[in-house]
Amino acid sequence: MKLSDFYKNIVRFGAEIDPRGKSAVTEFQDTAILHGNPDTPVNKLMVGIDIEIGEIMLAERLREREGLDLVLSHHPEGKAYASLYKVMDLQVNLLVKAGLPKKLAREMLMERQHEVERRLMSANHTRSSDAAKILDIPFICAHTPADNHVSHYLGRLFKEKKPKKVSDVIDILMEIPEYKLACEVNAGPKIIIGSPNRKTGEIFMEMTGGTEGSSKAYDKLYKKGTRTLIGMHLSEDHFKKIRDMNLNVVIAGHISSDTLGLNLLLDKIEKSSGEKFNVINCAGFNRIKRI
Repeated sequence: MKLSDFYKNIVRFGAEIDPRGKSAVTEFQDTAILHGNPDTPVNKLMVGIDIEIGEIMLAERLREREGLDLVLSHHPEGKAYASLYKVMDLQVNLLVKAGLPKKLAREMLMERQHEVERRLMSANHTRSSDAAKILDIPFICAHTPADNHVSHYLGRLFKEKKPKKVSDVIDILMEIPEYKLACEVNAGPKIIIGSPNRKTGEIFMEMTGGTEGSSKAYDKLYKKGTRTLIGMHLSEDHFKKIRDMNLNVVIAGHISSDTLGLNLLLDKIEKSSGEKFNVINCAGFNRIKRI
């Protein structure tokens, strides 16, 4: 498979399950070919949740020793990192689906988007992509397309399993290999607000949309019936906003959730193309196939 086709498949499969609807998505601002000839054949790739200069140097060493075609990062780097705030638009759809008025959801999100944009302006965001260019190592990042997959997968799973108590949420997550592996490195799913025996009620998942949304949304979600929040992570500021509410909060795990999303995405690319990629795990990623 050519590098360009690999990238097109990332966008294609990410768009198919995007909360905004497939027809509304033609690209993802936090996903990009950061370096590489589009015609480069891709068979062997190194995949990591975070690819920084150290991982690029590791890729160069691996290429010298045994060959390597591509480095794939989940978290955005380079120009894709600088544009991360732009993909937050899809969170409006998630909030509307949970019962919030579209105008209110958009206003809250816009404020948070500007905050994230200002934070990103000071970042030296091209360090790893510059390193890849110097060493001429093909380099891609795939963020929201992978996050869409974990959000879609878990959403369907919880709808099917219908957890009644918060402890049921943990039990369901622990049936998933990526979360089991996370427990081995002390990063497994955890209830950070609430107790195992509390009822889950309506569940709202924060698994996609670039980064955390507006902290002002939580009380609005509660008033619309949400009783349990499931996310990859929760910042301290957001935690402080939620802790005095009657919400349950389950943190599934950041790196493990990212790994699940990437695995589901890679499965689709392999299945659709009929190709089997040789994957080297690094930077928190573990390849687990479901095909």
